[in-house]
Amino acid sequence: MKALIVDDDRTLADLLAFTLRREGFEPHLAFDAPGAMKQFHKEPVDIVILDVNLSGGAGMENGFDICQAIRLESSVPIILLTVRDDEADIVKGLGLGADDYVHKPFSPRQLVARVNSLIRRSSMSTAPQEALYTCQDIQFDPNMREFVKGDQPPVLLTRLESRLLEYFMLNAGQVLPSENIIDNVWGPEGGSTEMLRQLVRRLRIKIEEDPQDPDWIKNLGGVGYGFNI
Repeated sequence: MKALIVDDDRTLADLLAFTLRREGFEPHLAFDAPGAMKQFHKEPVDIVILDVNLSGGAGMENGFDICQAIRLESSVPIILLTVRDDEADIVKGLGLGADDYVHKPFSPRQLVARVNSLIRRSSMSTAPQEALYTCQDIQFDPNMREFVKGDQPPVLLTRLESRLLEYFMLNAGQVLPSENIIDNVWGPEGGSTEMLRQLVRRLRIKIEEDPQDPDWIKNLGGVGYGFNI
């Protein structure tokens, strides 16, 4: 398994590379935007670990720009690293298609666990699926990550949004505690209640007629969420 580590903190990048190498990964390092894109195009990787506060270059201002550039070309899992605990950053990262968000400082071993969980779930999501979920006048195709309501044009979901909607529709009509949803979307080592809240918000914007008064995805008394049928 190959991992691309992009961080201008060379000490941290080397530490992550050492930790991943001990776990059987083949790490590749980059320390700025041009180096990141050059390394990404050089050979395929199984995951990208990307610092948000990375210095710019090649027409890019920060790690968000690199995330966007990679996502335009590939569905490879991306973990964003940041020292900022900012809701706006989480919203932006999820909107650009990032799969997980880790705040510095963190334990390298913890990050490895999240890397393994994300790769495992990514491989599961790329496996052939036969299911086509339908409910009333809506239809969801997890293979294409497309949501269709009535005769409206299909809405394309990100991988995380697709995984969340699939879990909701698999358990339609049930009370789903937030912890269970996080475990099924990100794995036991990934995600957070804030990331889930923002992901639900993004999904509602895409599939609900009125995201402020949703018909499908309901908040359930501080316990979690449910998919209305």
